[in-house]
Amino acid sequence: MSGGQISTAVNASAAPVKSGIVVAGHGSRDPDAVREFEALVELVRARAPQDVVTHGYLEFSSPTIAEAVTANLAAGTRQLAVVPGVLLAARHAKNDMPAEMQAMARDYPEIDFHFGAPLNLHPKLLQLAQERIVEAEGTSSATVRRADTCLVLVGRGTTDPDANGEVSKLARMLEEGMGFGGVYVCYSGTATPLVADGLRAAARMGFARLVVLPFFLFDGVLVKRIYAAADELAEREPAVEVLKAGYFGVHPLLADVMIERAREAVAGRAAMNCSLCKYRVQIVGFEQQVGEPQRAHHMAVRGLLAQDGAANVPAASERFAAYVPHPIEAESFEIIAAGRDWAPFPVEQLTVLQRLVHTSGDFNAVDDMYFSPGAVEIGIRALLRCKRVLTDVTMVQTGLKRALLEQLGVDTWCGVHDRETHLMSEALGITRSAAGIRRGFEKYGNDVVVAIGDAPTAIAEAVRLIRDHGWRPQLVIGLPVGFVGTRETKELLRRCLQVPRITNSGTRGGSPWAASVVNGMMIDAVNQLAGYAPG
Repeated sequence: MSGGQISTAVNASAAPVKSGIVVAGHGSRDPDAVREFEALVELVRARAPQDVVTHGYLEFSSPTIAEAVTANLAAGTRQLAVVPGVLLAARHAKNDMPAEMQAMARDYPEIDFHFGAPLNLHPKLLQLAQERIVEAEGTSSATVRRADTCLVLVGRGTTDPDANGEVSKLARMLEEGMGFGGVYVCYSGTATPLVADGLRAAARMGFARLVVLPFFLFDGVLVKRIYAAADELAEREPAVEVLKAGYFGVHPLLADVMIERAREAVAGRAAMNCSLCKYRVQIVGFEQQVGEPQRAHHMAVRGLLAQDGAANVPAASERFAAYVPHPIEAESFEIIAAGRDWAPFPVEQLTVLQRLVHTSGDFNAVDDMYFSPGAVEIGIRALLRCKRVLTDVTMVQTGLKRALLEQLGVDTWCGVHDRETHLMSEALGITRSAAGIRRGFEKYGNDVVVAIGDAPTAIAEAVRLIRDHGWRPQLVIGLPVGFVGTRETKELLRRCLQVPRITNSGTRGGSPWAASVVNGMMIDAVNQLAGYAPG
C-alpha cells in the first residue's frame, strides 16, 4: 500500500480542523524496547505541541493501534496521520498497518485518515548513523584509519527483498560517505547471512577494526543478540578490534523525521519504496505475491502482553476455536462415519481418510492408501512449526481451506507458472511441475510440507532430490491421478524411507485428494490447539 490518504471526509466548518498523530509501533516482548519506543513518542509530543500524539502497537504490547486511534479521537481530533514507527517499508508497513487503518476508516467514516511512510533512508537517519559510528570509534584508545576499518551493518531482515536492499543501500552510502575500507551487510533474522555468519566473514577480510552498527530503532532481543555475537567474535579474533556502535534509540532526529512523515501524509506526499515492491510488480522469486490482499498477519499476538503482566496471556485453547463444518458437510461426514467399518484404521488417520472419501465419493478409496509410521502426526507438527505447504500445481493450492490456512498462519507456494520455473524447465529439459518442486527445494529447504496431486514427474523429482541431494521435507504427500508413470512414481515414493510420506497405489488420486489430506491435518491441528477431542 502506498502512503497517503486512506479516506477523506469533507469538513464544511470554517474552524480549523484539530489534527492528531498516531505513532504505530511494532511491539516487543522486551520491556526495554517498549520503554524506549514510548520515550520517543514523548519526544514527538514535545516537538509537535500543536498535535494530539498517541501511540499503539501491532503485536504483544498495549495499547493496540485501534486503541491509540480511539484515544486520539476522544481528544477531539478530526484529522489523523498514522505514522509507522518502523525503519523500512516491509510487510508491517505495507500490509499490517494499512489493514488496521482501513478498518478504522470504515469505523469512523467522518474522520480524515492519512497513512504516512516509514522512516526509510532519510538524510537525518544517515546523520544519526554517522553519530553512532563516531561515538563507537571514540571508545577505543587505538588509532585506526577508516580505510583499515570494515563497517558491519546489521539489519532486521525481512521477507521483502526491497526492504533488505535498502539496508545494503545504507551500507554503501555510509561506506562512501565516511571512507570505510569495506562494508559487510548481515541480518539478525529471516534474511541471510545471519549476524554470526556475517561477523565471521567480515573478520576474515583482513581489516584491523570492525565497527558493528545495528540498524535498529530500539533495544530488544535482536539487538542484544547482535552485541552478544560481537563479543563472541572479539574473544575468538583478538587480533581484530571489534567496536559496538549504538542502535538509533531515542533521539531528536528520529522524532523530527516522524513529524515530517506525518506532515507529508496530510499533504498527500507520503511515498513508499514502491518501485520494486513485491506486492506491486513482479520481482524475481516473489512473482506470486503481486496483488496479494492487504491482510494483517499479527492478530494472534495483538495486545498479547497486557500491561499488567503475563497472567492475561490467553491459553492456546482460548485463542483457537475447534473446526465447525457447514451443516451439509457435517451431515455428509455423519453418513461417511456410518458408511463402513472404520475400526481397522488408526484413529489418527480417520480425519484424513474420511475427507478422502468425501472428496472421491468412494468408500473404497481409502483401501489403497499408504501412510508411513507417524506421518499424520508429523505432518500436523510440521504445519504448526514450518507453516508452509509446497504444491506441484495451483489446483492443490486453491483446494486448501483458506480459513484454516489463515487461522494457523500457514503459507502456500506453487511455482509452476513462474517465469523462472519456465526457464528452468526449458534449460534442464524437465516438466514445469518438476521444476517447481526443485525451486521449492532451493527456496525453502527442509521446512516444508510437500503436497503433489497432479504430476508424477513432480514425485520423481522430489524423490531424486531426497535420495541424491539430502532434501528432507517434513512430509511428502504424493497422490497424482493418471496412467503414465503414476503407479511407478507412487511406488518410488512409498519406498523412499528417508522422509515421512502419504501416498496410494494405482491410478486414482488428483489435486483434490492431495488438498484433502492437508485439509484433514489442518482440521486436526486446529482442534488440537483448541483442546477438542473428537468423539
